Amino acid sequence: MLERLSNIFWQEHLWFPKGLGWADLEDRDGRIYAKARDLWVALPLALLFLVVRQIFERTVATYLASLLGIKETVRRRAAHNPTLESYYCHTSKYPTQSSVEKLCKQTGCSERQLQRWFRRRRNQDRPNLMKKFREASWRFMFYLLAFVCGLVALIDKPWLYDLEEMWKGFPTLTLLPSQYWYYMLELSFYASLLFSVATDVKRKDFKEQIIHHVATITLISFSWCMNYIRAGTLIMFLHDSSDYLLESAKMFNYAGWRKTCNYIFIVFAAFFIITRLVIFPFRIMYCTWVYPVTLYPPFFGYYFFNGLLLVLQCLHIFWAVLIIRMALRFLPRNEIVEDERSDREETDDSDDEVEEEQERNGDIKKNGPIQNGYVRHNNNHHKTE
Repeated sequence: MLERLSNIFWQEHLWFPKGLGWADLEDRDGRIYAKARDLWVALPLALLFLVVRQIFERTVATYLASLLGIKETVRRRAAHNPTLESYYCHTSKYPTQSSVEKLCKQTGCSERQLQRWFRRRRNQDRPNLMKKFREASWRFMFYLLAFVCGLVALIDKPWLYDLEEMWKGFPTLTLLPSQYWYYMLELSFYASLLFSVATDVKRKDFKEQIIHHVATITLISFSWCMNYIRAGTLIMFLHDSSDYLLESAKMFNYAGWRKTCNYIFIVFAAFFIITRLVIFPFRIMYCTWVYPVTLYPPFFGYYFFNGLLLVLQCLHIFWAVLIIRMALRFLPRNEIVEDERSDREETDDSDDEVEEEQERNGDIKKNGPIQNGYVRHNNNHHKTE
């Protein structure tokens, strides 16, 4: 059954122009072509990336953090309370006023104590500054390395300067060693990101990130199998050209270097808009969507490849909107850049800290009548979270 499905899936008329097939990609006369089985190398490399990442984050990234004055922060943990924990995990992290009143009755806590508990419990689930810095440092290191590797692999290739050259001789394009290692480096890295997604910092665009990783892995794998390698290296190089700038801006943001972060972010925003909203759709996609039909009739592989590129372009537009919104907010007043995708940590009110200290000393003052077993507070002057 599986063999039959495999034969149907890999039919030549689906993946090649008319008159060409898998036989054209067999190694001969010293010419080596990409093979689907080569992609299995990416799995052990992805696991190796995970190991190297742990070592890097605990040594190099931690040392960089200390140089920039970033310290591991100790958060106040929410006291153990099975009733509140059950509500937090199964109902909502942000209880409504009516829910607060019910929970106060069940636990015997005051409204302020309940608010404080939920605030601290939410902070426990948020990644601390050191974790964010380590993750940004790791990605900065990789994206910079990938950009340099892509530059080395493409600097002397004619299709970097004349995009139509990427289709010259297609699909019988010889595989070069530099292309092989560039592909394996990128594929294994994005596979490692997919493996570590459960433990990485979760942002508001979590679903879009998953779609991006899956689309990228599929695009890299497909372009390798179908020998779209020249187009693939150009697309990867274009993306790597700006990603390391974003990660470096994050690093300086976490370190509190406001002006440095803002300047780098401006450069990144310019690079992102030029590469993702101008060069990618009007140069790269033009040469994968329009130019190929002048050489051969469209086939399924042609539509599949360009469909994946279209998914990436939709994500580019989504992230460009976020970037522009961030830039418009901080540029007029020179405010610090804050990632709109991140959850902001909530801090305890000073009144809460005083009240907690009084509770520990056993001399807390009552500031209102007791109703239903808990203290009714006057919230007219209460700070908003």
